[in-house]
Amino acid sequence: MEKVKRNERVSAIVEMLSDNPNKIFTLSYFSDLFGSAKSTISEDVAIAQDSIEKYSLGKIETVPGAAGGVKYIPYKKNDCKKFVEEICSTLRDGDRILPGGFLYMLDVLSHPATVSKMGEMLAMEFYKANPDFVMTIETKGIPVALMAAKSLNIPLLIARRDAKISDGSAVSINYVTGTTGRIQTMSLPKRAVSNGQRALIIDDFMKGGGSAKGLADMMKEFAISVVGVGVVMATKHPEVKRVKEYKSLMELVNVDEINRAVDVRPSEWV
Repeated sequence: MEKVKRNERVSAIVEMLSDNPNKIFTLSYFSDLFGSAKSTISEDVAIAQDSIEKYSLGKIETVPGAAGGVKYIPYKKNDCKKFVEEICSTLRDGDRILPGGFLYMLDVLSHPATVSKMGEMLAMEFYKANPDFVMTIETKGIPVALMAAKSLNIPLLIARRDAKISDGSAVSINYVTGTTGRIQTMSLPKRAVSNGQRALIIDDFMKGGGSAKGLADMMKEFAISVVGVGVVMATKHPEVKRVKEYKSLMELVNVDEINRAVDVRPSEWV
């Protein structure tokens, strides 16, 4: 096997780790891949760690133990506020106001780079809670929830409004929407989860918190604990939501249909 240069090894290690966040790679894996000693690989990883942390590109963690190795945590705290402020600036355009005081966000929630960063930010806030899967409800929250699941290297589960035959037997519950107060239904396949797991709820928008509360109630049916709730945007009013604790990237303070003005701000924790 042709000898691989150090700069090539380091570049490849960074690429593989960043493409597979929160996945553990053993030193033996890299040693076999490059035909190098573990001690050499360890030095390569140290160089990669220094470079990534120096430029605030995330973090490479060492996992001890027989099944240990290294993994990449995509947490870039430094640029989070600037990123969210740029999105808020885009959403302040009065032309985005829809009849009924709604705000058009579909273009933002369908841009790959944007939802990837959003999902990463929300996921890393609950990283230490060690969730087993990300949970959302169809449909607009799916892209952000998927990116959050990717950042944590865990599955994404989607509760449907209507059960599908292809899902097999399912559990359905009724819940009260926080926006209109209407009764709606959501369903989840029985075989999708196991008792005792931990769920992270991610959604696109929260007004009264009805959907998030419905997802949390659904998890109770499966004896699953909810370790956190994260949303892209939450309204300032009503201040009391149906879920007690949540984190939102943005806060929608007011939508003025008459003057065509939108007041949306980054959340304080950002």
